[in-house]
Amino acid sequence: MRNAPLSRITVRRRPGNPSQGWLVAGSLTLPVSLGRGGVKANKREGDGATPRGRFRLRRLWWRADRHARPATLLPIQRIGPDDGWCEDPADRHYNQPIKVPEGSNGDRLARADHLYDFIIELDHNTRPRIAGRGSAVFIHAARPQFAPTAGCVGLKLDTLRRLLARLGPRTTIMVE
Repeated sequence: MRNAPLSRITVRRRPGNPSQGWLVAGSLTLPVSLGRGGVKANKREGDGATPRGRFRLRRLWWRADRHARPATLLPIQRIGPDDGWCEDPADRHYNQPIKVPEGSNGDRLARADHLYDFIIELDHNTRPRIAGRGSAVFIHAARPQFAPTAGCVGLKLDTLRRLLARLGPRTTIMVE
């Protein structure tokens, strides 16, 4: 997968299983997990759906304490122990990265499991941000057997790492 950067990747639902699908990246077709709520055009906070639409890949967040810096053309940000994401529609930082104080049970990006070792941040609900329209939509590692996500797109960790080399700031993802 070390060819020219991809201009577009496409995600399609798998017939008969709305929480699984296929990611098409150039000549590759890769299995993915999707939100437990399937794919919805009218995404709402907490519905568990993966939003339908075309999105830009904003940046890669990665666990430098677990992995070497990956090859990618995306802007890159290390995940620190206090990095989190605001999923509270009433908060002025809704759908933005935040610092989560020690002892808080906020949504941390530094997880004990490996789901967030690499996170590709999508620009879903960013311009403008609308409270309640969904937050923290990422491409990240899949759970075992491609169990559903909370609304993200999940790939096998090794596949995600290899795909990063083909992604850049001009790559878009189309979720159908």
